[in-house]
Amino acid sequence: MAAKKKAAKAGAGAFAAGKAARENPYIQKLIEDDGLRDDLRTAYESATKAYSRLNGKGPAKALDDKKVQKELKETANSLKSAADTLRGPVKKRRKRKSLLGIVVVGGVVALVASEGLRKKVLDALFGAEEEFEYTSTTTPPQDSSSTSQKETADA
Repeated sequence: MAAKKKAAKAGAGAFAAGKAARENPYIQKLIEDDGLRDDLRTAYESATKAYSRLNGKGPAKALDDKKVQKELKETANSLKSAADTLRGPVKKRRKRKSLLGIVVVGGVVALVASEGLRKKVLDALFGAEEEFEYTSTTTPPQDSSSTSQKETADA
């Protein structure tokens, strides 16, 4: 009896795993895309060749070996290609954002550097400013030091 229950649980787990695998987009892409499978196969073969060339060498000596370097580069390139395939097409919105940032920074620098441009922008935003001259209606008070100098000059 216990063996039947374990078998039933194992069967249910396998069914759930199969269902999850069918619904997983990465596994679907792996099944459908020959190029992705080739990239993964090439990466595995290159890594295996690099590992077999080590022959018990230390990491420093192994990296001096040109063939090991070549195999590791091929492994990395294949894995990068496989990852790019799994991710899908890359959106190229970055150029627009950087161009917009450059334009904004350039505009701010131009406003700071040019008084004429700054006045035009402020006039456009808030209307033209009326210019006026201030004239005082009172006479300035006389300094006591200037009167004492006049008295000494008169004497």
